[in-house]
Amino acid sequence: MYKLLIRPIFFLFDPEKIHHFSFSMIKFFGKIGFSRIFRSIYSIEDKKLERKLFGLTFKNPVGLAAGFDKNAQLYNELSDFGFGFIEIGTLTPQPQDGNPKKRLFRLKADKAIINRMGFNNLGVLEAVKELKKEHKVIVGGNIGKNKVTPNDKATDDYLSCFNALFEHVDYFVVNVSSPNTPGLRELQDKEPLTALLNQLKLENSKLAVIKDAKEKPILLKIAPDLTDDQLLDIITIVADTKIDGIIASNTTIARDNLKSSESLLKENGGLSGKPLRERSTEVIRFLSEKSNKAFPIIGVGGINTAEDALEKLDAGADLIQLWTGFIYEGPALVKKINKAILEKQA
Repeated sequence: MYKLLIRPIFFLFDPEKIHHFSFSMIKFFGKIGFSRIFRSIYSIEDKKLERKLFGLTFKNPVGLAAGFDKNAQLYNELSDFGFGFIEIGTLTPQPQDGNPKKRLFRLKADKAIINRMGFNNLGVLEAVKELKKEHKVIVGGNIGKNKVTPNDKATDDYLSCFNALFEHVDYFVVNVSSPNTPGLRELQDKEPLTALLNQLKLENSKLAVIKDAKEKPILLKIAPDLTDDQLLDIITIVADTKIDGIIASNTTIARDNLKSSESLLKENGGLSGKPLRERSTEVIRFLSEKSNKAFPIIGVGGINTAEDALEKLDAGADLIQLWTGFIYEGPALVKKINKAILEKQA
């Protein structure tokens, strides 16, 4: 139904406007009691799908990546589509509008999206208000810095978000890999990244003592455009800082072998979707093999089919996430992936 009827209608309109419209519709259906119907259609409840990582139990390994529910407004409703976890954000300390519109582009010929949203969000404190609701699903908090914050002060922004969210999310993701905030990817360099992660680890320990709670898992989200030497640095950084894992990968700035029009390909921003599948899988396999699977990996990038998801898992991912594939294929994709995982385990 989604691909035959809903998607063709949605794709007639501006993607950002449709995103907000679909949010309103999901919220409306949730309020009038459709949650149970959605769960009955899209969810698979089976203990064999459970994954235990970071001291957490994920009901299944398929999550929704950051960028869809930026402000933590629909994490419970989105879980009704069968996701095992929802990642909110990217959140910044202060609200920001993001980059000027138009900033979201469909590349239908490539089953891809280019975005240059620029961490548009209502600010971390608004998200905290939403996160005080009871959670039906594991929620991750993806954190970043405000655009106006210089890189030498970036740690303050990440610490601010970490403190605000500590009691309200199940794990953290440090986003230094978006191509849409000027200079942000410079924080992926070994020295500044190690310093940032060490500060967050210290804060984690302090807050756990103050709140009489467990430390929260900290993951790093990396770009697919890193070289092999940079990926080896990432492995060293994970070992040195003792963070809990990696999300591979964010959007790419590459524009190789695409079918879409030249005018679309010239749009600045990060590319996500089917063209990213091969590279993100390469990054997962490289990290898994070169580290001797020393840390968990969440695989994301170009998952449009159940086979794509299994490819990521076979390459070394422990969990996977959807974003662009969810938009192109609809919520049925979540069920297809979980069903394929069960069949492979049988």
